[in-house]
Amino acid sequence: MKLVHISDLHIGKRLNNYSLTEDQKFILDRILEIVSEEKADGVIIAGDIYDRSIPPEEAVTLFDDFLVELSSQCRSVFIISGNHDSSERLAFGSRLINKCGIYISPVFNGKISPVTLTDEYGDVDFYLLPFIKPAHVRPWYPDAEIKDYTDALRTVIENLPLKENSRNVMVAHQFVTGASQGGSEESFVGGLENVDSSVFAPFDYTALGHIHKTQTINGNIRYCGSPLKYSFSEIKHKKSVTVVELKEKGSLDIREIPLTPMREMAELKGTFKEVIDMSASIPPETYLRITLTDPDDIPDAMAKLRVIYPNLMKLDYASRKSSPLSPA
Repeated sequence: MKLVHISDLHIGKRLNNYSLTEDQKFILDRILEIVSEEKADGVIIAGDIYDRSIPPEEAVTLFDDFLVELSSQCRSVFIISGNHDSSERLAFGSRLINKCGIYISPVFNGKISPVTLTDEYGDVDFYLLPFIKPAHVRPWYPDAEIKDYTDALRTVIENLPLKENSRNVMVAHQFVTGASQGGSEESFVGGLENVDSSVFAPFDYTALGHIHKTQTINGNIRYCGSPLKYSFSEIKHKKSVTVVELKEKGSLDIREIPLTPMREMAELKGTFKEVIDMSASIPPETYLRITLTDPDDIPDAMAKLRVIYPNLMKLDYASRKSSPLSPA
């Protein structure tokens, strides 16, 4: 069974007051092409569908169009809510659209029933777990000792109706201990939200969202990363789609297909004159952060530079943390 794993779409996101809707439509169209080219049996979307719990109208429309196209390809789609999503809003109508092969995690109610697909090797059971906190789990398991996120996830997983002979896939949106951050995802002091990777041991593949940097933990626990760069801290990230192939139980193949954005993101540093001279090597549509090294402020620097670099998002001075001319 071949699966395409994506997450952290953050549809509707604005970066330094720039709408990324056009960029997101471009990358979602490319993902649709990959799903078709790969002849994938299913698509996993591991949370943070939207950038906020009440997304703007254009974001809902864009995701709706994406799902319609996936459905037209007769793909099964597995969706969970992330910490940026409203699980209630995302799950609206899910019992109806389940009949179309699009499965959305409901609001957590203590029970998770698998969605089962079958291929020549047998059943593959998908468990869709929305982003949860210990407080979400304790009311449903009052006798369990749940002190932290690891306890919460372990309690939920221990109560799943796992079948030993099936290939079991977990879809979740959590921080796993040992994963490397470094993107625009939310960080929590002291690793309070960390989950020990051992809780996912019963699964043949764990499809994770939450961290924007692509990485694999323990061979079969995978963050696919975000499909676009959502902060200048992600400039060095190589964005991709993860393709997973499950054959007989115990046989797993994971590979990446690179994603090329509509607009790249870059940082430039130098004097005002040097930065202007760099324009010949920078595509004009590039999203930019510029750091000027001039000893004194350049009057109207932002406006002047935007004549050459229309997508200049942020202007800093090396002599201080940030220019007051920089947008919020």
